[in-house]
Amino acid sequence: MAISRRDALALGGLAVASSALNANTNASSQKTGKKSKSKTDYKAALPETKNPRVVVVGGGWSGLSIAKYTKVFAPNADVILVEQRHEFISCPVSNLWVVDKVKLEYLTHDYLQAARKNNYTYFHATAIDLDKENQILKTSEGDISYDYLVFAPGIEYDYSRWTNDIAFENRLRQEYPAGFIPGSEHMTLKSKVMNFKGGNFILTVPAGNYRCLPAPYERACVIADYFKQKKLDAKVIILDANNAITIKEKGFHSAFTELYADYIEYVPSGVITKIDLDNKVVHTEFDEYEFEDAAFYPQVRGAKILERVGLAKDAKNKLEAYINELTYEAIGAKNVYITGDARPMGFSKSGNTSNSEGKYVASLIAQKINKTKKIKWESPTTTCFSAVSIDPERAIYIYTQYAYDKDTVFSFANTISGEDWKKDGVQNATSLYNWADAMYEDMFN
Repeated sequence: MAISRRDALALGGLAVASSALNANTNASSQKTGKKSKSKTDYKAALPETKNPRVVVVGGGWSGLSIAKYTKVFAPNADVILVEQRHEFISCPVSNLWVVDKVKLEYLTHDYLQAARKNNYTYFHATAIDLDKENQILKTSEGDISYDYLVFAPGIEYDYSRWTNDIAFENRLRQEYPAGFIPGSEHMTLKSKVMNFKGGNFILTVPAGNYRCLPAPYERACVIADYFKQKKLDAKVIILDANNAITIKEKGFHSAFTELYADYIEYVPSGVITKIDLDNKVVHTEFDEYEFEDAAFYPQVRGAKILERVGLAKDAKNKLEAYINELTYEAIGAKNVYITGDARPMGFSKSGNTSNSEGKYVASLIAQKINKTKKIKWESPTTTCFSAVSIDPERAIYIYTQYAYDKDTVFSFANTISGEDWKKDGVQNATSLYNWADAMYEDMFN
């Protein structure tokens, strides 16, 4: 299929609208227990409004969907998207960019265009604190009063299972980035692949519900195919902390063994116990592996802004959002919602899931604004295509929704998968691009 090259197609795999800043502007009012006399000390440069104001923090798949569809469902709402990035770069489909199958323009898009097209405001700033009592979001560019607030800040990495040495963690982040936060990490990964001369290239798969379950296996396939096309004496070693491939197991396993027997070594239960960066050796519970280069993907956790403003669960729950899991409403903060990959539910941390979920959350907010009948819970939808080869292009896919029991334990429902890449792989690769085109169109036009 000829891939669309339209100037503004892009993606935001993750929406990280937080930073390491720590503002305590409400310290005095908290000590005295009194409300601040003035609603805000430093106002953001935004026009006043008499309409209900909805502020969305995070311009990823969930945040973009909420900003757009809140305006669709409640046209009188004043919607502001707070995002710290200047442009949107995609995590989904980025593995194909790493091996030169799509151009960067296909993954990059314009926040201002999305705001113009969908009649909301893009506000370039970083969320740094929250005054829950007065309903004020503190940002690096001033304070924003809100009637409804949505946090869609995505994930951050948690290296604590590998090290508590900050200097060593910084080496991992800079020298061997995971490549699951879009932008410079992907650029570094691509440079590593394009300039690889041979030897072992290590990829890791974290345990638990990490961002985009199939992506590490897809990445292994396309990098192995690239090495194969270049006839390199090279091997991709996948150290998987899980005891088996976490999703699309049949499709990925058959690709590993039938397409890349000489180029991929899959290691289940490959829990890392030590990483020796100076000697380039990784130790697991059972073996050790030398490497020429690597991308170390650690565990994930909720974005730190949630912890900073008191809306995160404990460390046992990976500091993900503390919310009503059916309505996404934050526990302990009125009219605040938390969505996207920072949610605690067992949904796939993926673009399509967050996009469909965002439409549901937008309808909940609009229902309150419009004072209409309460809305029943709607399952998000996960549609996920994964490339298994690049020459020819072939892919596998899974589609699923979710159900919950009386204890609000979520499980897969209505699942359909297509993992026969030999029979349907070329058609699935075409569908992969059609899906991406449709998702970008939905979020930006």
